[in-house]
This record gives sequence, C-alpha cells and structure tokens, in this order.
Amino acid sequence: MKGRNCLVTGASAGVGLATARALSRMGANVLLAARDPLRGRAALDLVRDESGGGAASLFLADFSSMAEVRRLATEVLATGAPLHVLVNNAAVVTRRRETTVDGLERQFAVNHLAIFLLTRLLLPRLEESAPSRVVVVASGAHRGGRVDFDDLQSERGRYRPMLVYAATKLENLLFTFELSRRLGRTRVTANAVHPGSVATGLLLDFLGLPRSLGFATRLVALTPEKGARTPVYLASSPEVEDVSGKYFVKDRAVEPSKAARDEDAARRLWKESARLAGVPEDTGHGAT
Repeated sequence: MKGRNCLVTGASAGVGLATARALSRMGANVLLAARDPLRGRAALDLVRDESGGGAASLFLADFSSMAEVRRLATEVLATGAPLHVLVNNAAVVTRRRETTVDGLERQFAVNHLAIFLLTRLLLPRLEESAPSRVVVVASGAHRGGRVDFDDLQSERGRYRPMLVYAATKLENLLFTFELSRRLGRTRVTANAVHPGSVATGLLLDFLGLPRSLGFATRLVALTPEKGARTPVYLASSPEVEDVSGKYFVKDRAVEPSKAARDEDAARRLWKESARLAGVPEDTGHGAT
C-alpha cells in the first residue's frame, strides 16, 4: 500500500480506527475523518506511531451535517493528492428519533446520506486516481431492513432504533450496488462488507445497552481488529482489484438479502438521495 492514499471515515474508534491503523502499517498514507477533535487527535497519534512509512492526517466532520460532509470533501480535494481508497465506515444508532440540522432523521443522515454525498463529491478524484476502491461498511443487520420510500425519515408510527438501523444498512448495500453499476469501466470498484458483530460502542447502542457494559461485549463479540480484517482486505488485496458490486463477509463474497438485490429500489434510492443531498443524479464523469 506504499504510496496509496486512503480516506477512512469514523476513524477515531472501533472498526474505523482499526482499519486506519492496519492500512498505515502496510505503508499507506491515511486520512482519518472523525467527529470529535480529542478522539480524532488520539487516533492520529496511534496511526502515526505505527506507520509503515506513510503519512497520516486528520480531518474533522460531523456526518449528521451535509454542510460538514461537503466541507470534508472540499478539504480532501484541496490537498491535490490522488485518492485511491475511500472506506465509508462512520455510523450511529440512536435510541429515539432525532433530527439533524438539515431536518433529517439522524441514522438515515449519518449512515446513508452522508456516505452517498461524500462518495459522490470525491468520485472525480477517485476516477482520476484509478485503479481505486470504495469500501462501504454495511452490516448483516441489513437482512432485517426495509426501505420505505414513503417514510425515509421514520416519521410515522413508533420509532424502532434497530429496525431503522437495519434499513440504513440495507440502503448501504443498495447504494454500493448501484454505484458499482454506474461506475462501469472507470476502474473504480465499489464493494460492501459485513465486519461481524464487533465489540464497539455502536454494538451497545444497537442492543440498547449502556456503554458501561463494554467489557461484557468483548467477551462475546469480535475485537475491532478482527472486524477490520475484511474492510482492509477489500481496500488492499490484489485478489479483489477488479471485483466490484459484491457483498463480503470474512473475505468472501456472499449473497445479500433479496431486498438488497432489488435494482429498481437501488435506482429509486439513488435518485431520492441525490435530491436530498442537493447533487445531480448523474455522476457527470466516467460513471453515468
């Protein structure tokens, strides 16, 4: 990975930090995107301490704000450097319905729309830097998800955190597969991954448990390092250089749910996401 530039979102903890550290040890130049300045700087120090010769830098952005996502993309593009890998990892679980500064339901905004917008804004640089890769950290929870196009903001009925999370993870897969189809022969690949049940704060939030029980999840769940194994594989392995539009679990492509393979739903979600994010539906470059 020497000379390869990799942007990892949600990089201050959990799978994101473990992914950034692993890529750094392989010699990559790692760009860490994080929301919290203190945790972000601590993560940056860890990555720099373990560097295999590459550089590391920190970018701050709250993915619940589309303006901050745009600012992050602008700052990354302003470096003028190629971008070879984008690992979309940032995610949240909220126990009650919350709205963002943009008036969007928070899980939908962070887990799906921010990923859609960031990738779209960085796509020209990824294409210029090809061969390059987009890795989307989804979840096996997508199998319990349903995308309700009449209620994308979860405004109707009782708010069920785990079902909303599952819906956003299904949206991750629909986005990834539609992106892959649109990328065509641009030499930019897009794949999604289930990292496993990883002992992180996100898992506790998903289960509705207090963060003080983190020690208990470590007894039954994967470590972040093990959870990062497949994202790192997709970001770096020559074995998947030309593989795109797949869903990976434990370094292997597996079949996602039937709902995730619905091309009509994927196209509809892309169109609606472009409208909500305020970007053209067409990518405007090699991808269509």
